Amino acid sequence: MSVHIYMVRHGETYFNFLHRFQGWSDAPLTEKGIQDGYHAGTRLANVHFDGAYSSDLTRAIHTARYILANNTKSDFSDPTQLPDFREENFGAFEGVSGEIVLTTLGAYKKDQFSNFSDVITRYSMADAMNVMAEADPFNLAENHEAFLKRVKHGFNDLLNHHHDGDNILLVSHGTTIRAIAEYFGRRDLSAISVTNGAVMQLDLSTDEQADIINFNDGTTVF
Repeated sequence: MSVHIYMVRHGETYFNFLHRFQGWSDAPLTEKGIQDGYHAGTRLANVHFDGAYSSDLTRAIHTARYILANNTKSDFSDPTQLPDFREENFGAFEGVSGEIVLTTLGAYKKDQFSNFSDVITRYSMADAMNVMAEADPFNLAENHEAFLKRVKHGFNDLLNHHHDGDNILLVSHGTTIRAIAEYFGRRDLSAISVTNGAVMQLDLSTDEQADIINFNDGTTVF
């Protein structure tokens, strides 16, 4: 059995625009972010979805609604909210400028980074999550084990509620999408910053096995 998941990053938010780490905190979509959602919906308009989901963070819920508003083949208008597919919890680094976070991570790794992709390229997404959890003075940030536990639970939830060959819309978050790509054996993809509204297609067989068909696609009409 496998299900076909169209995993979309939410539209641009004000924290994205300001280059701040966002995590479990929520910032509203910008006008561009709203259009990101509608544009993704136009590209996915002819896909019949057997299920429509998003994380329970507002930016993902709203993006899913905009996608579904432009879909001509499905009856959904609202996504089912799945907290398991939230963004990584960045703890004390939420809302903090990316430059400050990178400086802190650089101090822990005794290295210098130009951006978050640089951290992942040199080490791994798993290592980046773990060092962020280690550097958080309030011990709120998720390490990789905690993150992966909830994501695997989410995948099992989808598999238990769907049939072989079902198409699933899932609106989630940039770091979550990159970490999932790495977990399923594509560390090369995890180093790529995911564009707002871009699609990752994966055929999911179990919570430990999936084929990534497409990644960071912001142009294809499906």
